[in-house]
Amino acid sequence: MTWLITGGAGYIGAHVARVMAGAGEDVVVLDDVSSGVPQRLPADMPLVKGSSLDGDLLRRVFAEYGVTGVVHLAARKQVGESVEQPLRYYRENVGGLTTLLDAVAEAGIKRFVFSSSAAVYGNPPDAELVGEDAPCVPVSPYGETKLAGEWLVRAAGRAHGIGTVCLRYFNVAGAAAPELADTGVFNVIPMVFDRLRRDESPRIFGNTHPTPDGTCVRDYVHVSDLAEAHLAAARKLAEGVEGDLTVNIGRGQGVSVRELITVIGEVSGDTRPALVEPARAGDSPRAVADARLAAAELGWTARRGVREMVESAWAGWCLHHPDARRG
Repeated sequence: MTWLITGGAGYIGAHVARVMAGAGEDVVVLDDVSSGVPQRLPADMPLVKGSSLDGDLLRRVFAEYGVTGVVHLAARKQVGESVEQPLRYYRENVGGLTTLLDAVAEAGIKRFVFSSSAAVYGNPPDAELVGEDAPCVPVSPYGETKLAGEWLVRAAGRAHGIGTVCLRYFNVAGAAAPELADTGVFNVIPMVFDRLRRDESPRIFGNTHPTPDGTCVRDYVHVSDLAEAHLAAARKLAEGVEGDLTVNIGRGQGVSVRELITVIGEVSGDTRPALVEPARAGDSPRAVADARLAAAELGWTARRGVREMVESAWAGWCLHHPDARRG
């Protein structure tokens, strides 16, 4: 089989591409390199520079490389930006997916893995774990595009006989190697790193939530575990499984913001106390995945812990920001 990975030069995409290729899958990457970094990929891995909005390019790539399955990660993904630019998010996330699925159906490709997000749940109900049957009420245009993307993937799968898997990621962190680390400052771990680098205290938004220490609790999953989940999904589809499957990808274990900042302090050597600021409107006190369906259907479970995520993310941060090193 040959898998096309869209967005494969991005932070998550490069991990997926490397894991799948390392497991013996033939891989070709499509990335517009607007945020992707080609150097993240092995030198011998085919990289086509372009967008999933370009149907003609997709058809040429499918034909030239004999693509038999697609892993679709290419998307804009910043919640705040999506509020400011909803038209751009719908155009690129939903429009790009529509163009891609149209080309997939035309080419007779029968396997499709979709990168979704726990953002489809919005503020999940007050429950110990969030299952795939929880209500989907996204609170941002980004989350809306991911939910609309799931609907579209399933509908196209049913109409054209395409086996589909939608993976709802929870909070992704860490790196398989320093050079593959997340270079953006949009997620909580790099945001704390950036505060420390600027000699500022980490921030906690609210400490009176109904959680053990009053701070929000989240599920963090190592990006290497996430990449292995994509491989598991691809291999399930390669077995000829029909229909659609939607699963959470997380550890099923909650970590509070205060606990996470403590680990970051231990790893970085900067243990200054965090500043507590008012809670943000709409923040859910707890969002932790029920990942049992992924284990049952894909044979996948997360293997790496939070400290490993922080240590690997810190090594990558220091590679890209040498002035961050302390002591």
